[in-house]
Amino acid sequence: MTDATPGQPTFADVARAADRIAGVAHRTPVLTSRTADERAGASLFFKAENLQRAGAFKFRGAYNAIAALAGDARARGVIAYSSGNHAQAIALASRLLNVPATIVMPQDAPAMKVAATQGYGAEVVRYDRYTQDRVALGRELAEARGLTLIPPYDHPDVIAGQGTLALELIAETGPLDMLVVCLGGGGMLSGCALVAAERSPGCAVIGVEPEAGNDGQRSLREGRIVTIPVPRTIADGAQTTFLGSLTFPIIRERVADIVTVTDAELVATMRFFAERMKLVVEPTGCLAAAAVMHGRLDVRGRRVGVVISGGNIDLASFARHVAG
Repeated sequence: MTDATPGQPTFADVARAADRIAGVAHRTPVLTSRTADERAGASLFFKAENLQRAGAFKFRGAYNAIAALAGDARARGVIAYSSGNHAQAIALASRLLNVPATIVMPQDAPAMKVAATQGYGAEVVRYDRYTQDRVALGRELAEARGLTLIPPYDHPDVIAGQGTLALELIAETGPLDMLVVCLGGGGMLSGCALVAAERSPGCAVIGVEPEAGNDGQRSLREGRIVTIPVPRTIADGAQTTFLGSLTFPIIRERVADIVTVTDAELVATMRFFAERMKLVVEPTGCLAAAAVMHGRLDVRGRRVGVVISGGNIDLASFARHVAG
């Protein structure tokens, strides 16, 4: 097994990732809404990663990590564990790069995410997220099959790839006062923090996670990685239980704060995006926007970048949430 985590990524790694994914990943649009600005009392710039390939920001890091592999590692194949978006991203990137992929997914993962992962050609191995350790299972399978493990967030090439979205955002908007980022395991948040420090030094970077799963918030406040039970939240992409050994040091050094939002606030934000901006956004993808739109942060009078991290939700669940 090759578990490639050689060291802390830097801004230079993000710049290299941007070159590597250019012409493959979508350069997603930056959207604005007068209604959202009025509600928040700020100038908001939404980075619409729900319009990324495979429906989420995860494609950036997945493609960057697999493209960086040596030829022999590519030939053997890769393995990942994920509740959905990283799974789909690894599966699609693997197909594009002609690399065999195996994905460990929880039994309660959204059906459309499982179907999409399989549709891209990956083998799916199921597990019970409440009784089994996905990290241990992923490592066991990687060792047994000689595969390269690409975890969903704690990997330097994944972190660097995710940071490219902030590189694009700031290039389009100019310097920001605040950048608000959805938080699960911290790959996107740490990658974006690296970019903000380099390209918009006065920008306060804020992470947002579900109220039921505030391991990141507690970790930042306590100065150590805090592990929690699997949180019960509709934000399935943020049902992580701890930050990574690579992501946490970056977050501790470069992130100003981490706040939380409720599931009800996520649903209200999903409804806003659907009604006012004609966007389908999954609950996890609404984390950052929910914090801004529901007063969890003081953004008044500021220029604020807001990441919409993904839009992978089946239509029945989406309709149930927004019509409820």
